[in-house]
Amino acid sequence: MKVRLLALVMIAVSVGWSQTQTGDVLGAHDLSMSGTSHIQGSMSAACLYCHVPHSGSGKSALWGQTLSNQLYSTYVSSTAQNTTVQPPLGQDSSLCLSCHDGTVGVGQVTPYGPYIMHGNMPSTMGSQLQSSHPFSLQLPLKDAASLVASLAANGTTADPTKSVKLIKGNVECSSCHNPHVQNTDKLSPNFLVRDNLKGALCLACHETSPRTVNGHDNPLATWPAGIHATSGNMVNPVAGLGGYATVAEFACQSCHVSHNAGGSSGLLRASNETDCLACHNGGSNLSPAAPNIFVEFAKQGAHPFSTNTGTHDAGENVLLNQNRHATCADCHNSHTANQVASFPIPPAIRASQNGVNGISAADGITVQKPATNQYENCLRCHGTSTGKTTNVAMFGYLPVWVVTSIDPLNVLQQFTLTATSSHPVTHDRTSPYTQPSLRPNMLNLDGVTPGRTMGVRILCTDCHNADDNREFGGTGANGPHGSQWSHILERRYEFSQATAPGGTVTNLFPNPDLSVAGPYAMCAKCHDLNQVLNNTSFSGHANHINDGFSCSTCHTGHGMGGFSGSISGERLVNFDAGVVAAESGMPISYNRSKNSCSLVCHGHPH
Repeated sequence: MKVRLLALVMIAVSVGWSQTQTGDVLGAHDLSMSGTSHIQGSMSAACLYCHVPHSGSGKSALWGQTLSNQLYSTYVSSTAQNTTVQPPLGQDSSLCLSCHDGTVGVGQVTPYGPYIMHGNMPSTMGSQLQSSHPFSLQLPLKDAASLVASLAANGTTADPTKSVKLIKGNVECSSCHNPHVQNTDKLSPNFLVRDNLKGALCLACHETSPRTVNGHDNPLATWPAGIHATSGNMVNPVAGLGGYATVAEFACQSCHVSHNAGGSSGLLRASNETDCLACHNGGSNLSPAAPNIFVEFAKQGAHPFSTNTGTHDAGENVLLNQNRHATCADCHNSHTANQVASFPIPPAIRASQNGVNGISAADGITVQKPATNQYENCLRCHGTSTGKTTNVAMFGYLPVWVVTSIDPLNVLQQFTLTATSSHPVTHDRTSPYTQPSLRPNMLNLDGVTPGRTMGVRILCTDCHNADDNREFGGTGANGPHGSQWSHILERRYEFSQATAPGGTVTNLFPNPDLSVAGPYAMCAKCHDLNQVLNNTSFSGHANHINDGFSCSTCHTGHGMGGFSGSISGERLVNFDAGVVAAESGMPISYNRSKNSCSLVCHGHPH
């Protein structure tokens, strides 16, 4: 009689609740015999599987389901200002976990259960919650640059509907979920307290305007104007993201997931290398398809992804000392990146890199937040950082310059204004010597069509770029993701190599091919090779090129990274010590005014 009376009471309560709602209310939480859940019991009153009016657990919400005593490993992050604690037993989140951590069988209701249940729960969260959104935080809440100020200031969210709220001043499961109504968001029927269209649920707590708190800048600044917040590309339903239509509508959900994320750091759907792969691999997840970035990484030379000893972390130093890696997030800020609709004059950074960090060329140490020049982002790794390595076979042959610095991979020393000569990357062209071979326009990839006007600066990506990049007439993505040519060069550039210093050069290219397919194609982008063959700047150019030597025998590509009394370094003249040798005990030398050298090359003394 007691159980029957209880059932009648709970049925009445359930009917009363349903009359105040419209449509499917409890949804998957209706575990009764008439419910639609994956798990069903024999009781007809849906409320009975969680609540009892008398003799329950003695905790809140007239709770009846047996509580879990599981200890949880919760979310941690190098950038998080708030830390989690174990959810108090019987409080808000603990109630949800009594079913959803999977350690207690559904229907283990006291004192009238356990009920016999049929079916299986599709998924559980388990006790390893590192890849789930943090909850049950240590109070009081601490402010952070990516949080709306009101959370810590007065315990309120920025949700204009007031549906997203803190529970007893804390973030709990019911801050985002209403367990009694499944379809508040009809396109995302996940018991949300409000719709999450265009990230509305997330933006109730996360700020998208510039903020700096405790020295940390908001990584979400300018999100509303970024491509991932505005993209109208349709998302294929087979991608399994949910019921929205476009990337902009999915917003945060395009890359992040609140529970059981594939990559715990940042709650990414996958690891920080492969999260971008879902859309940027040329597949069918988007319509129209996004640029295929990952096809570039399959080429001969490509920027390396993280390794076991070097992985990206949002809290890492901007200057990447002893942490060699190059993930998407090192060069792109996904929250502020935008589509490249036009190509600004160098050295300005491109829209796809908006908001990314960099290192100043002034000292190679000062952090630039954000980087305004493209080279500042490159200097995170290719400047004063330690841990760089030369033994990467995929990049091909590396010359050993006669005039070099202590760190031959520090391009900042090679491009500096104090270098005798350098390509104008970090500063304007300042050479006092005329450059008769310099074209008025760079040539497109076809080697014929004029491209961007030649200015006083060039970009790193004018040389290190995809071999099919869109900026110079191709159809591929822009940037140094990968190339068929060595050193991620945009075009073919052959390095002379010898059996030994001063010995026979093993890869001569006589009867020079000056076409876009030839060994000088990279240099020919900016320099008219016919002028070079006419000896307009050096009387020996034609002899060397006709004999088959490449530019790398005598010229360094970046600039003079050191100083020498015997090689002044004008016009980027340096020598590959792997190809040339000293003559008769004399130092290898170059005299510009006399147009003369002292060295041995290909077995011949000069």
